[in-house]
Amino acid sequence: MTLRVTSWIIAAFVGLVIGLTPTARAETADDPRLATLIADRVLVAPGGTLVAEGNVEVLFDGYRLMASRVTYDRPSDQLSIEGPMRIILDTGSVITADSARLSADMRDGLLRSARMVLDSRLQLAASEMLRIEGRYTVLNKTVASSCRICVGEPVPLWQIRARRVIHDTEARQLYFDQARFEVVGLPIFYAPRLRLPDPTLERSSGFLTPSIRATNRLGVGIKIPYFLTLGPHADITVTPYLAHDFTRTLELRLRKAFVNGEIEVKGAVSRDDLLPDQTRAYIFAQGQFDLPRDYELRFQLQGVEDPKYLSDYDYSGADRLRSGITISRTRRDEYVQGGLTYLHTLRASESNRTIPSTVAQALIERRYEPGGIGGIATLGAEAFAFNRRSGADVIGRDLARLTVEADWQRDWTLRNGMLFGLQSALALDYVNVSDDAATPDGVLRSTPFLAAELRWPMSRTETGGAVQVLEPMAQLVWSKSNTDSLPNEDSLSTAFDEGNLFSLSRFPGADVREEGLRANLGLSWTRYDPQGWSASATLGRIIRFDDANQFSAPSGLSGDTSDWLVAASLNTSDDFTITNRALFDDNLTFTRNELRLDWSRDTFDLGSSYIWQEADPTEMRFEASHEWLMDAGYEVAPGWTGRASWRYDLTADRAAEAGVGLEYANECVSVDLSLSRRFTSSTSVRPTTDFGLRISLIGVGGGAKGSTHRRTCGL
Repeated sequence: MTLRVTSWIIAAFVGLVIGLTPTARAETADDPRLATLIADRVLVAPGGTLVAEGNVEVLFDGYRLMASRVTYDRPSDQLSIEGPMRIILDTGSVITADSARLSADMRDGLLRSARMVLDSRLQLAASEMLRIEGRYTVLNKTVASSCRICVGEPVPLWQIRARRVIHDTEARQLYFDQARFEVVGLPIFYAPRLRLPDPTLERSSGFLTPSIRATNRLGVGIKIPYFLTLGPHADITVTPYLAHDFTRTLELRLRKAFVNGEIEVKGAVSRDDLLPDQTRAYIFAQGQFDLPRDYELRFQLQGVEDPKYLSDYDYSGADRLRSGITISRTRRDEYVQGGLTYLHTLRASESNRTIPSTVAQALIERRYEPGGIGGIATLGAEAFAFNRRSGADVIGRDLARLTVEADWQRDWTLRNGMLFGLQSALALDYVNVSDDAATPDGVLRSTPFLAAELRWPMSRTETGGAVQVLEPMAQLVWSKSNTDSLPNEDSLSTAFDEGNLFSLSRFPGADVREEGLRANLGLSWTRYDPQGWSASATLGRIIRFDDANQFSAPSGLSGDTSDWLVAASLNTSDDFTITNRALFDDNLTFTRNELRLDWSRDTFDLGSSYIWQEADPTEMRFEASHEWLMDAGYEVAPGWTGRASWRYDLTADRAAEAGVGLEYANECVSVDLSLSRRFTSSTSVRPTTDFGLRISLIGVGGGAKGSTHRRTCGL
C-alpha cells in the first residue's frame, strides 16, 4: 500500500500511538513547511520510530529524497537512510550515496560513499560527505571530473583529486584542499589551495582558459586571461600575452551595463621586437544607450598607435578606423538621425590629410497618407558636411549640403490583374564647396523625378501542388538636374542588381542623381514546390532614350542600353542554397559575376563564393577582382570536426589566405587546433603564419556547455 501524507498528519498519528503530549503535536502542526511521504510500507516501531520501506520518496522544502528505507527517530529528529539513495536539491544538484544519517530537514548530516553531480556536468565522488546548514557540502578524499567513467576504463580523461572539497551553494564556489590535476591518470600540476566556480555560476572572478598562439613574426606565446567581476553589472578581463623575447603584451576588455545601455572597451599595449624602440597600442570602444522619447545613442571609438599593429596581432582586419557618435529615433512613420564621425585611414594608398576626416550628418524623414489623392507621401530633409585637413586646392576640398526631398507614389490594381503605379519626387540641394576653385560657391540644384510602372503577376498551380509565379515588369522614369557642376564625393561606387533595378536613381549618395529618360525592364519567375524547395530567377535591363554618360562601362549601367542583369537562386529542403548574379553585354562579355553556395547538413557545412569584377578606375579599382573563397567543416568522426578555409586570388594565380583546423569535443573537454597563413603583403599588412591551440575543460565555471557527443563505454 502506498501512503501520501503530510508531516503534521504523520506527527499527529505518531502522537496518538505513543502518547505524545498535545504541546508537541501543536508545535509540529504549526510548521508551515509540509512534507510528502510515499512508500510501499509505513510502520511505527516501539519508541515512536517511524519506518518507511520500499520505493521511499520524501519531498520537503524543495528537496526530493529517494531511498529503499528511511527511518525517522523523533526524539533526535534524525533520518537514517539506507541506499541506494538519491537527493535532488533545490539548486538542481543531485547527491547519491550508499547510506546517510541526516537531520529531518536534510540540511545537516553525514553521507557515506557519496557522489554529487552539479548542473548535470561536474561529478564529485567522495568517501564521505558532510552537509552543513543546507549551504555547505564538505567532501573528503574527493575526485572531481565531468568525464564519463566506464567500468573497463575507470580513469577519466581529466580529473582533480583533493584531500577535501567544500561546495558553497550560496556563493556557488568549489574550494579544493591539496588539489592535484591529472590527465589520463598522469599528474600535471599541484595546488595546495584551489578555487573554482561551480557549473551553474556564469560570472566569477578567476583565470579563464589559456590559449597558445604561435606566429612567424612573434614566435610561440601564451595568453592567460584573468576575469574580474566589478559588481553584478561590470567586469574586466586582463590578458597577459607573453612570447619569449618577441613580445610582452597586456590586453584589456572592460564591460559595463547600465539601466539604459551598455559600453565595451577593448585595448592592448605591447613592446616587441618588430618595433623595439616603440610602444604599440590600440583601443576600441563602443556603447549604446536608450534616451527619453524613444531616442537611441550609439558611439564608437577606434584608435591605434601603429598602422601595422592590428594586423600583426590579429586584433582587427580594419584598414579604416571610424570614431563617432550617433543619435537616432525610429517610429512607424518617422526616422530621425544625427551624427558626427571621424575617419582615420591605415591604407598606404591614402593620406589622412586628403580623405574626408570629419563628417557630420543630420536627417529627418516622415511618411504621410495624404487624403484625396491617396497613396504614400514621404518628406525628408538632410544636412551633410565634411572637412579635409588639407587646405590645398581640389585635394583639400570641403563640402556642406542641405537637401530637401519629397516623394509620392500610389498603386492601382486593374481589372485584368495588372498593377499600375505612379511615382513623383523632387530633390532640392543647396551645396557650398570650399578649397576647390573649379566649383562655384552656393549652388542650388533641383532634380524632379516622374515614373510610371506596370506589373502583371501571373500564377499557376501544377497538378502536384507546385506554384509558379511569373511577373513581367516595366517602369518608365524621367529626371533632370538643372546643374552638373557639383563634385562627386559620395557616389563613386555604384551597383546594379535586382534590388535597385526599379529605383529612381542608382547612385548611393546625393552628390549625383541619375538623369534622362529611361525604361527599366524586368522579368521575374518563382516556383514553390510542396517538397520544400524553391527556385527563382530575375532578368533585367535598362534602355536609355537620353544617355547622360554618368556611369562607367565596368558598372554595367553605361550606354543607351545597360548590361543584362541575370540573378537566380535555388533553395532545397536539405539546407542547400545556391545564388548567382551576373552582368554581361550582348556579346556575353561579363563585367561582374558573383556565385554563392551554402550547404549545411548534420555532418558537414560548406560555404563558397566566386567573384569576378572588372577593373574600374572611377571606383579606384585599378585591377580586376577575381577570387574564390571557401569555408568548410566536416565531422570526420564522432566528436572530431575538421575545418578548412581559403581565399584564392585567380588574377594573381596564388592563394591570398588559407587556414585549417581540427576540433575535438565531448562531454568533458574541448580541444581546438588551428593553423592559418596570410600570403598578401603591403606597407600596412605583412605575410604571417598563425598557429593556435585552445583547450577547455567542460563543467568548470559557466562557460562551455560541452558537445552533444558523449563517449560510449567500450568504444
